[in-house]
Formats: sequence, structure tokens, C-alpha cells
Amino acid sequence: MDRHELLRRITTFPLIAASLAEDILVGDFGSVFKGQGIEFDEVRRYERGDDIRSIDWNAGARFGIPFVKLYREERDLTVLVILDISASMGGNDLTQVPGTEPVSRYEQALLAAALILFSAERTGQRAGALFFDKEIRRVFPPKKGRRNTMAIITGALNFQGSLSDQGSDLGAALVGAGRLLKRRSLAVVISDFFSVNWEQQLGDLSRAHDVIAIRISDPLDEKMPNAGLLSLEDPETGIRIQGTTGFSGFRSAWKDWHDEKAQLWESLCRRAGAAHLELSTQADAAAALFRFFKGEVRPAGRTGRR
Repeated sequence: MDRHELLRRITTFPLIAASLAEDILVGDFGSVFKGQGIEFDEVRRYERGDDIRSIDWNAGARFGIPFVKLYREERDLTVLVILDISASMGGNDLTQVPGTEPVSRYEQALLAAALILFSAERTGQRAGALFFDKEIRRVFPPKKGRRNTMAIITGALNFQGSLSDQGSDLGAALVGAGRLLKRRSLAVVISDFFSVNWEQQLGDLSRAHDVIAIRISDPLDEKMPNAGLLSLEDPETGIRIQGTTGFSGFRSAWKDWHDEKAQLWESLCRRAGAAHLELSTQADAAAALFRFFKGEVRPAGRTGRR
């Protein structure tokens, strides 16, 4: 997909995000967007009918008359998008559907990130982002407003077509996110999860924050076409193999390997307490997110979460 088409889609998202934000508010993550608690507002004199548990005994002792503490809902929250810009997020020509414009893993990830950022903006939350490959490449500190949202999206667009040529260290990115977030927030991890050794870090982040893991998949993961003898390279490790895609045994082994990785990823997300969503490059990102936040795709790890 070229930059013009990607921008065209993104320009429609502020309208779509209005409905998506409402779904988030009434769904499993509603508490994150509505407010995570209450904070002190002011003290006033006690009136008949006030809850005696709210009496400020210290103020009463100083002034000789009873006072009560008033609180208000805390709404100033943070949404952080953790976006994978590593080499494996690029596209390929094998899964292009004739008559359609192909969407790479990264482009689909960017579309999902933009929707979430606009939804956070719609509900008046602070939003930030962290882009990573082997290292954390760029950080957008959480802020409010359309200017901040567009700055993050523009920053992400600048990587389109020129992704990193390195693998990814998701674990380090999750540690960095934990250091950036000072209080309970919503962290959205968007990646193909081809990295290794991130399980402990995901669990640590999930204990302190609400976490959604969005795994970007490709139809090639499920079905390798019969394309003859191919030279295949793992963008994470640089290892190359010759693939005889004309053999059904090779194509079957390819599918089984990807199925096992997907099942392991889902299991690790559940164990960490992170909600998860698999998003194909051929799916409508907006529709998939709508279903997810409506609960039609049940978020994992929500039972018993604090």
C-alpha cells in the first residue's frame, strides 16, 4: 500500500474512532478509559446525611466543627502504543490478492495503532508511543490532543517503506514501557511477536498495567503457495534456508510450525494476564477492533484481574 492510500484510510479514522471509543467505554476495558479511581477534591462542612466515613477528623479537631472530604473521579489516564518496526514487519509479494493493494504487517499495525490513538484522544486521555526493533528507536511521551496524535502517526508513517533491517527485542521494549508509565495505564503491544524472551517482561507489565497484545499475522503463515524452490530468510536471525514449496510435506510443515507458534503466543498471553487479538493483514482493522472491544472476540486474561 502506498503512503497516499494509507493516509486516505487514516483520515477517516477520527469519525470511526468515535464509535470505537464508546465500545471501549462499555466493554472490558471501560474502567481504563472511564477512570481508575478517585482523588481528593476539597473539604466542606459536614451536613446531615453525609457519610460519616468521609469525616475529616483532623480538620474537625482544628476548627471545632465537623468537616467531610469530597472526592472526584480520576480521569486523566494514559494509553501507550508499543509498535514493532523491525524487519519482519515488512510485506511480501507471495500473498498479494489479484486486484487488491497488499497490506504489509507494518501497515496493518499502523492502521490499528491509529485507531487506538484516535479513540484515546476522543475520550480525552493522554496517548504516547514507543517504536522498537533491537532497541527502542523513538519515544513519544504521553500527551493529550490531536496535534500529539498526528505527531505519533506521522512518526510511524516515516518508517513505512524503510523499516529497520534488524530483528526485534520485544522484552527490552516492554521494560522501557514499564519505566515510562508511572501509574496504571493501558499498554497496547502491536507486533508479529517473532521476538524471543519476552514472556517474563509481558507478565511484569501486565501486573502493573492493563495490556492488550495485538499479533499481526499474514495469510502466508497459514498457507505457503506452490512457488517452486525459494530462498527464505528469517529477518530476526538472518538465517537462510532453501524451501521446496512444490512439496506438500514442506507446505504442511510450514503451516504446522506457524500454528504452534500462534498457539504458544496465545497461551503465553493468557499466562501473563494480557488480553490478546490476532489481526490478519487481510482483515479490516477497524472491524476487527470493533468486535474485540464489543467482546465478540473475548479478551484473554480478564478474569480475576485487579
